[in-house]
Amino acid sequence: MRTIGVIGGMSWESTAVYYRRLNELVRDRLGGLHSAKAIVHSVDFAGIAAMQAAGEWEEAGRAMDRLGADLARAGSEVLVLATNTMHKVAGGIEAASGLPLVNIVDVTAAALKARGCRRPLLLATRFTMEDGFYRDRLAAHGIAAVVPDAAGRAEVHRIIYEELCRGVISPASKAAYLAVIDAARADGIDSVILGCTEIGLLLSQADMPEPAIDTTEEHVAAAVEIALADAPVSSLLPPSPDARAAA
Repeated sequence: MRTIGVIGGMSWESTAVYYRRLNELVRDRLGGLHSAKAIVHSVDFAGIAAMQAAGEWEEAGRAMDRLGADLARAGSEVLVLATNTMHKVAGGIEAASGLPLVNIVDVTAAALKARGCRRPLLLATRFTMEDGFYRDRLAAHGIAAVVPDAAGRAEVHRIIYEELCRGVISPASKAAYLAVIDAARADGIDSVILGCTEIGLLLSQADMPEPAIDTTEEHVAAAVEIALADAPVSSLLPPSPDARAAA
């Protein structure tokens, strides 16, 4: 079994889900007392969130690079960045650590295509919804993501930082998210990406008829598959846009 290095704490609410699900999936696969070989490097999210809000992505990227390098020195064999938003700086983490990183956007694209979906609604932080790094990478996979209108984006973002990252699960906020999804149906969406690792605490497939892609669940499943397989990691990673172009 390979050792999974998890860069977490953004927020710890979802990182706790990552840790639990990594162990549950390994136990389900191997039985008995088996659990995941994992090293979790969890940050104080307040500092990272302040960098995000200030647009200091280079500084935030350097912080992530250091975490990745630390995990490599500690014996990790593959990296998981337990946040969608910080995949904005994922390339630097791979370079600094020298380890393969399971990219959550590529995992999400693979999950969408497996369900025959090409026009998902992306629910996430404002940075993930509005910055190009996430939607552009999906587009390179042939997936045209839709985002809520300005008011919807603001409310989705607010609920993530003011509630979900603090462990607050509100029926009113769930209703607000469902209203955003309902409004997006006029844009012809065929699925919904729960594109912040905390959103799965609020919504699930039971809340909507369209396929709901919980990025946390898909990410964990991909990481466990890599950890338990005998093949080289490079052959197990979900296809990236660069790999698609090379092919």
